[in-house]
Amino acid sequence: MTDTVLYEVSDGLATITLNRPEAMNALNVRTKVALREAVRSAADDGAVRAVLLTAAGERAFCVGQDLKEHIGLLAADREAGSGQTMGTVREHYNPIVRALAGAAKPVVAAVNGVAAGAGFGFALAADYRIVADTAAFNTSFAGVALAADSGVSWTLPRVVGPGRATDLLLFPRSISAQEAYELGIANRLVPAGELRAEAEKVARALAEGPTVALAALKESVAYGLTHSLEETLEKEDELQARAGSSEDHAIAVQAFVNKEKPKYLGR
Repeated sequence: MTDTVLYEVSDGLATITLNRPEAMNALNVRTKVALREAVRSAADDGAVRAVLLTAAGERAFCVGQDLKEHIGLLAADREAGSGQTMGTVREHYNPIVRALAGAAKPVVAAVNGVAAGAGFGFALAADYRIVADTAAFNTSFAGVALAADSGVSWTLPRVVGPGRATDLLLFPRSISAQEAYELGIANRLVPAGELRAEAEKVARALAEGPTVALAALKESVAYGLTHSLEETLEKEDELQARAGSSEDHAIAVQAFVNKEKPKYLGR
């Protein structure tokens, strides 16, 4: 990884930190490539049982595309007669969101400041969002004459409903941390000074949990949103069989009988 994205694995928890605080963690090409590789590594590593996505600094989680770099790339495209710059959606944003949302393990986003555009999208792709009371969200896309990307057109309506999502996309504005909590964008709202400690506490608890079952729960929710009741019942049967055959299920049952706290192995 590069220094624009920090990656660390400790006791089953992968911590991914966007590290361009001087640029409000804006996404230049270097950062997008590094973030894509980091989230893929975390998703594919069997030793990683949970992921914490956060950012350096106090002002921003991620303000989306680095528009200063973007202007130069668009100019080069015009000169070359190509549309290469907007290929970033396919090359960077889509793989990042797929890895976050599709990881067979829980992903926690610790939102420390402004999350706008793709930054908002990455936060929404996480399974659980812990948000500082000083943070804010903004779709931003219409403000720079762009369509939604980074999965926002899929995730946002599922969190706030299609009517509110359309309003927030057509008329982008700053959504305060409190409003984000009321809308369901933030799962947990904490004082800014307590964000990192609280996020690590939650993420480490998930990393010590029954990974197979947590992955199944994550998959079942995503499946149920786009399938019929009958199809979802079939999927629940499949996932329950998978979780029920895990070592962690046997450990949990025995611990319950013994009135002990289970120590899960993640398999």
